[in-house]
Amino acid sequence: MGNLGTVDSPADRPTPASSAPVAAKRFDIRRVYTALIGIPIVYGIIRYLPAWGVTALAVGGGMLSLLELTRMCFGDRRNQALLGIALGLTALLITSPHGTIPVNAMVLPGMLLALLAMLLSSNPLESRFRDTTVAVFGSLYVGLPLSTLVSTRTLPGGEWLIVFIALVTWAGDIGAYYAGTLLGRHPLAPSISPKKSWEGLAGGLALSLLVALLAQLWLVPQLTVADALILGLLMTGTGLIGDLCESSIKRSVGVKDSGGILPGHGGMLDRLDSLLFTAPTFYYYVTLVRGLSPLP
Repeated sequence: MGNLGTVDSPADRPTPASSAPVAAKRFDIRRVYTALIGIPIVYGIIRYLPAWGVTALAVGGGMLSLLELTRMCFGDRRNQALLGIALGLTALLITSPHGTIPVNAMVLPGMLLALLAMLLSSNPLESRFRDTTVAVFGSLYVGLPLSTLVSTRTLPGGEWLIVFIALVTWAGDIGAYYAGTLLGRHPLAPSISPKKSWEGLAGGLALSLLVALLAQLWLVPQLTVADALILGLLMTGTGLIGDLCESSIKRSVGVKDSGGILPGHGGMLDRLDSLLFTAPTFYYYVTLVRGLSPLP
C-alpha cells in the first residue's frame, strides 16, 4: 500500500531520461518492527471479533487518515478540518451494512452541510470554497471506500475475504518496495512520484498474483483460480492508482509523509492509500461478478 519503489520526497524532481536509474532508499528496520506488532493485532480483530470489530477498525483507521488529510490541506483552519472528518466518518458509517443507507441518500445532506459550513465559516472568503471542496473530497476518498471493507465482512466467509484483500494489497506493496529498491531503473510516473519504477510495479504484480493464488487455495475456496488471477491483476492496478493519488496530494502540499504514527511507514493514510482502492475493487467484483450476497 503505497510504495512502488521507495517513499516520495517533495525535493525529488522528474528524471528526464526514462532509462535513468531510480534512486533507492536505504532499508528502514522500523518497517519490520511496525509490521510485527501491527499485523497480528489487525489479523486478530478481523479473524476473531464479530463484524463490529472490522467496523471499529475501519472507523479508527478512517479517522486517523482524515485527520492527516485535513491537517495537510487545512493547516490550522480547524472548522473545515472538523467538517472533513465529520463528513468522512458519516459516509463510512451510514453506508455500512449496519445502516444500509444507499450512497445517494447521504450525498445531498452531506453537500448541504458542507455548503452551510462554507457560508457560516469565519475563514477568508477566498479559502472557503477550496476548503469545502477538500472536505467533501475527503468523505468520498476515505469514508466511502472503507465502507466497502465493512460490507465485505458481512459476506459468506467475510473474515477470510478481508484477509484476502489485506494479503494481496500488502503483497503488492512489499513486492513493489523491494523490487523497486533493488532493481528500479525506469521511472513510472516521474511528475508525481519520481522514485516509483516500472520494475517496482512488475515486482508488486508478480507477488500479488502469487499471494492471490495461495490465498484462494487455502482461505477462500468460494473463489476460483481465475477469480484469484483477475483480482490480483485488478487490485494491483487499482492499488497503483490509490498510491499515485495520495502521492499527488502529498506532492501538491509539499510533504513527504501524511503523518508519523507508524514508524518506518509514515502516516495511516500512507498505509491505507492503496487499500482505499483495492477494497472497493474486490467488493464490487465478488458481489457483481461472482454474485456473493450478505448473510441474512
